[in-house]
Amino acid sequence: MPGDATGGDGRGRRALILVENLSVPFDRRVWQECTTLRDAGWRVDVICPQGSKRDTEPEAVIDGVRIHRYPLRAATGGPAGYLREYGSALWHTARLARRLGPVDVVHACNPPDLLFLPALWLKRRGARFVFDQHDLVPELYLSRFDRGEDLLYRGVCALERLTYRAADVVLATNESYRDVALRRGGRCPDDVFVVRSAPDTGRFRPVPPEPELKRGKPHLLCYLGVMGPQDGVDYALRALAKLRDDFGRTDWHAVFVGGGDTFDAMVELSRRLGLSEQVEFTGRVPDADLVRYLSTADVCLSPDPRNPLNDVSTMNKVLEYMVMGRPIVSFDLREARVSAGDAAVYAPANDETRFAGLVAQLLDDPERRALMGKVGQERINGPLAWRNSQRALLAAYEAACRDRAPGAAGGPDRTGRRPLR
Repeated sequence: MPGDATGGDGRGRRALILVENLSVPFDRRVWQECTTLRDAGWRVDVICPQGSKRDTEPEAVIDGVRIHRYPLRAATGGPAGYLREYGSALWHTARLARRLGPVDVVHACNPPDLLFLPALWLKRRGARFVFDQHDLVPELYLSRFDRGEDLLYRGVCALERLTYRAADVVLATNESYRDVALRRGGRCPDDVFVVRSAPDTGRFRPVPPEPELKRGKPHLLCYLGVMGPQDGVDYALRALAKLRDDFGRTDWHAVFVGGGDTFDAMVELSRRLGLSEQVEFTGRVPDADLVRYLSTADVCLSPDPRNPLNDVSTMNKVLEYMVMGRPIVSFDLREARVSAGDAAVYAPANDETRFAGLVAQLLDDPERRALMGKVGQERINGPLAWRNSQRALLAAYEAACRDRAPGAAGGPDRTGRRPLR
């Protein structure tokens, strides 16, 4: 996609993308950003953690993108575990960034809101800073730990403010996040760009269903995604128990694809609810197996409960269900409706009985399921297509790189604020 010589057209320019939350290219959003920038002429480096089963090499060059990975032990337990994880990640990120040398743009993807520290070091050496806000960390803290607005909450709010202040431009995953950047972050509207996540429609294509995946049942239900405290897998399992007990439905098999902090706890909850014979946990699987499950699924589950984070976040699983043409049952969340529209039906927030009832209704209505699946595919190939996000991403880089602000040497920047240095 064309841009001018200082931004979207990256000929001769180098971008460094910092990621802590996932390995690359496993992080699909980051990988799509990498390839978009590469195609626009940028030389792209990535610093990220090593994966446990994939993305394990310390260094790799994939499709022209150079990836530098460091060992990282994921946090377990409470906030203290995250402090250890983030401290290690920052040390490795700074070490690798120093080894790489000068870059034109440093592009930091949260969480955590600590990557502004190595970004500031690179800014002092002439780089521009693009903040890619994948999560609202204060809302994540409230939703994950249930500790209220305590000292640590105030600390993550301060780190978010510092990140906003340090950034030259901000990438928001949806309009709700953009509103936070404007309202809470005090950012200028011209410096905040909505770059929505979108599935790779070239990689995710339906294949013929495989009835054997239903384990002898007429219907297959599917959950795809991370299994953390805020992701609602426990809501889904309790809803499935109600589907069996309150609605008398045993004509289904359910598959939960993915892993995370609460994976073992969810397997145990399934056992306690007496669902072990009807619910299968696969862990993380290759894309080819994921496509098989989604192509066979009759209904897909998006059980994220309403909390401060989920209500304003775009769920990748919803988009991936849509690209595969699957109907969705979701709780009634603001951004879930923005993404899915009529491709989903919505239970009142956190109401497991109504969630189960909507699953039962869809199982009995194949024509409605087919129509919902078609609506989802049309949305993914239309207003939610990655090509729209590509344009926004390159426009953000152009804005970051065009006129250097007078504050580059310490004076006020384009918003009139003194830059953080």
